[in-house]
Amino acid sequence: MQLPYRKPTKFSVMQLDPIMSQEKFDELSRKLAKLKADRPKAAADVSRLAELGDFSENVEYQLAKGRLRKINENILIIETHINQATVIQKTNTEVVEIGSIVTVEVDGKEKTYEILGSSETNPTKGIISHTSPIGAALIGHRVGDVVSIEIAKNKKGYLIKNIK
Repeated sequence: MQLPYRKPTKFSVMQLDPIMSQEKFDELSRKLAKLKADRPKAAADVSRLAELGDFSENVEYQLAKGRLRKINENILIIETHINQATVIQKTNTEVVEIGSIVTVEVDGKEKTYEILGSSETNPTKGIISHTSPIGAALIGHRVGDVVSIEIAKNKKGYLIKNIK
């Protein structure tokens, strides 16, 4: 199925970050398989309801058609994300890189961050993006380095204590 071309606007969908962990890749693959398994039933519902006639007043047909469209749209988005994916391969524990788990000391407190792709961020669990101010500043540094990071006009020094 080919989507119609629409002129981009300020509300257009942002590009997906292709960098992801193996866990995220597997999660997307499972979600894609589930959607592909659900599609035949949704298509059968649409064709069954189409047989009732008069599409303009058939609300069940309109809803079923909307569900099928949503499934197809989600399949296209996930397939694109999977096809463009770059799975993180952790290779070095001496330098901070994407996929690293970094323990830093800031203001006398220790914090641990896992640096992953933008699609997996969860700051409350310590998972930050490689494009975030902290993640971008830490990449390329070693244990013992003090990295100066400015967040909200407040500059702080982050001492890297451990890299996993």
